[in-house]
Amino acid sequence: MNHAPAPFPAPAPHPVPTARQVLHSPVGLSHALTALLGCVALANVLEIAAALRLRSVMDGIIADGTALGDEALELVDYGLRGSSQVYVVCFLATAVVFIVWFHRVRRNAGVFAPDLQRRGAGWAIGGWFVPFGNLWIPFGIAVDVLRASHPDPYGRQPSRQGILRAWWGAWVLSWFVHRFALLAYDKAQTAQQLRDAAGPLVVSASLDLVAALLAILFVRQVTRMQHAKVLGGGTVAAA
Repeated sequence: MNHAPAPFPAPAPHPVPTARQVLHSPVGLSHALTALLGCVALANVLEIAAALRLRSVMDGIIADGTALGDEALELVDYGLRGSSQVYVVCFLATAVVFIVWFHRVRRNAGVFAPDLQRRGAGWAIGGWFVPFGNLWIPFGIAVDVLRASHPDPYGRQPSRQGILRAWWGAWVLSWFVHRFALLAYDKAQTAQQLRDAAGPLVVSASLDLVAALLAILFVRQVTRMQHAKVLGGGTVAAA
């Protein structure tokens, strides 16, 4: 009996990269984020100026021995509230773009070195909204992203966490000082108490200013590392 020749096996299809295997460039987001962080820093400068104005006005009232009038209170309160509103607008816009950028670089890190990521990519978004957990969860994710973005994430490498640690420390410290400063300002009833409240307000805004500038350096550091790694052989997909 004649048997028909067995057909040649069909060639195996090329594997189609899944979403987890595709890199997304963070460069465009980093430019927008840098500009927004600059706006936050500018708002911090306005807050510092308003707090120093508060101290100057209260110094004059104390030196003259005059009573604390409504006109003086309205003057300093207008400056503080106005600068605070500018800061809130800048901060909210920056927070949205930062979380999008942070999630993107975390997903890229999952392509570079998935086994070095201690939390899923969703935590790069959700971790910011966990009460008190947002004081350390995003930091741990950032540490993992930095390691994965290194040219040799599994080899011996120099520590590159200096900017990250400085930024995170300044941000957390400003968070606590800001709450103390607002409490002192809201409770102030006399010119001396208002003058004393100006100091913590200046310190809080100064720490936040430093945190914004360090955040710019951190964003540029991670973006530069991932972009260089992609150019070394990765695949960049459109956003």
